[in-house]
Parts: sequence; C-alpha cells; structure tokens
Amino acid sequence: MDLLNVVGGATTNLLGYIVPFLFVLTVVVFIHELGHFLVGRWCGVGVTSFSIGFGPELVGFNDRRGTRWKLSAIPLGGYVKFVGDMNGASVPDADAMARMNPAEHAISFHTQNVWKRVAIVAAGPIANFLLAIVVFAGAVYATGRYEVAPRVSAVQAGSAAERAGFQAGDVVLTINGSPIHNFADMQRTVSGAAGDRLDFTVERGGVPTPLTATPDVYEDKTPFGTQRIGRLGIQGPRDAADVKLVRYGALDSLKIGVTETYFVVDRTFNYIGKLITGRESADQLSGPMGIARVSGQAAKVGGISALVGLIAVLSVSIGLINLFPVPMLDGGHLMFYAVEIVRGRPLSERAQEIGFRIGLALVLMLMLFATWNDILHIGAAFNRGT
Repeated sequence: MDLLNVVGGATTNLLGYIVPFLFVLTVVVFIHELGHFLVGRWCGVGVTSFSIGFGPELVGFNDRRGTRWKLSAIPLGGYVKFVGDMNGASVPDADAMARMNPAEHAISFHTQNVWKRVAIVAAGPIANFLLAIVVFAGAVYATGRYEVAPRVSAVQAGSAAERAGFQAGDVVLTINGSPIHNFADMQRTVSGAAGDRLDFTVERGGVPTPLTATPDVYEDKTPFGTQRIGRLGIQGPRDAADVKLVRYGALDSLKIGVTETYFVVDRTFNYIGKLITGRESADQLSGPMGIARVSGQAAKVGGISALVGLIAVLSVSIGLINLFPVPMLDGGHLMFYAVEIVRGRPLSERAQEIGFRIGLALVLMLMLFATWNDILHIGAAFNRGT
C-alpha cells in the first residue's frame, strides 16, 4: 500500500508539471505558427500542414483548402509547412519545385517576392509579442492592480541606499531620467541593475533632490538558476494611504500591455549583454524541463492566472529567440532575405544549405546545454527537498 501511495503521489506530481507545461507551450506555439499561417494565406501561399508538435501525427484533419492540421507526438514546438518546403523549417525542396505545375509554382513559398517572404517569416515572432501585449493588457483591464507609492519608509544600515544618502520620507520621482510611478517600478529597475550606477531624483521636503546609488549584488536561487539581483536596502511605505487599487480603461490597459512586454524584452537583452561580458551566469538558460517545472509551480501557487502570466512572458521569450540571426530560426531566414535584398538575388542553394546545417548544430547545442542546466536545477531542488 505504501508503494502504491508513493507511485500515486509521483504520478500526481508528474501530471502537475506536464499538464500546465503543455497548456502554456501549446498556446504560445499555436499563436506563433498561426502568425505564419495567416500572413502566408493572405499572401496567397499554399499551406500543406499546420502542426503542433513534431514527429508522428497523433490526430488531425484536412481543411477545405487541403491544409493538414495535426497534433504530433513530440510537444516541444510546432511548424507550418508551405508549398515548396522540404520540412517545417522552410528549407526549399528543389526536387519538388522542379516537378511543380504552373499553378503550384504560383502558390509556392519560395517563388514569392522577398517582401512577402519577409512578412510571412516575421509574422510568427510578431504574433508572440501581440499575444503578450493582449495578455498583460487583459489582466490589468479585468482586475486593475494595486499600486504602492514609491516612498521610502526606512533605510537599512550599511546598505547601498544609506551610502547614497536616501532618507525616510523620500519619494522617488525618476531613475536615469525615466519616471517612476509606483514602488514596483522602482523595484524592477533596481533589481535588474545589480552593480550598475543609477541616477535618482527624489522629492525631499517638496524639493527635487538628485542622488546616485549602485545597487548591491545579491544572488537569488530560482527555478531558472542563480540570478544576480540588485538591492538598494530601503523599505516601502507602511501607510495604507500609499496603497490604492487602480482601474484602467481599454486604452490605458493596452499601453500597460506594451510597457510590460517591452520590460521583458529589455530585461532579456540586459541579461544577454551581461552574459557576454561575464557579469551573469549562463545557468539561467533553461529548456523544456525547466519550463515544465516553472509551469507546475505557477499552477500550484497562482492557478490559471499565474499560468496566463507565464504564457505572456514565455511568448515574448519565444518571439525574441526566433528573431536571433541563426539559420533554422525565423531570424536566420530574415538574415538571408536581407542579404537577398542587398544583393538583388538570393544566396545560392549551397550557401543556404550550409547555413541551415550550421544553424541546426547551434540550435541542438543550445538545447543540450539548456537541458543540462535543467537537470542540474532539478537535482539541486531535489537535494533541498523542494
């Protein structure tokens, strides 16, 4: 009976990770591929298949235009295969194109002008960004959000804030020239600036006062690895009058959705920049197992609302990754098209083939590295009993 309980508990825990993971990833992948699909259709390109997942088909159907919509066995991505494609990465099938009749040739992806191909390829990442904006905006519009005034109630002894000259009662107005509307704005700016100089303007006794601080560096253990977090060492306001629930209309909610999406993009590039300069660790790079673990934790702690928020963040990440100039990814295709625009003709089939092989190798190496990170993180969590 004890063994059955252990097995049952392990199965329940496993499902608690897998189901939220599949929900989050399926939504993000579907929207990404739908962007490619819709713009492809609008440009008059034929679509042979739309797949969520890779590998053998589990279930599917054909629409009235002959596109095969299917759910495949390996749920780690998806693809849209256009007429003339050899595979889901839009590698041209030279043999198939040579056998095409004029009607098929006209709807082939690779015979379209370069601007149509640019639009079709870029539509996937753009759809991801739009999804994030809609999710962030919808959440704020539906529930509003509590905002805490950026007022300092206390300064910790020996902290970066004390060294910078912060005082209780200061109200932060700007950081590096950007306006600060609430305490969360200040926290997010400071947390992403570990070891970086920040120029503050605070209101002290009704007078704008400039201060300069360099947030101390703290290491925070997260499911995605060790993050370097900046801290000033100040406490937020304790007066209830400094906390208010703010409701937003549709337009203001949309603005917040754009701002939140931009924030994720900015933090991602900030991390990449620090990674290149050696100021951040690569152990924050995670693969499917890491995403599954975070999805399960989000579902357990915050339910569907937390999963929806994770969809927005992951959607931005997927959109950005796909824009990297690596062959096999959307950004690699856009790089080839940029060369084609400059040269007035596409790269040779041989050059593109070499590029796709290099891109495939890079993507596989990144996946292996991210999976190794996931294994290390899961092992560390198991040892901690979490």
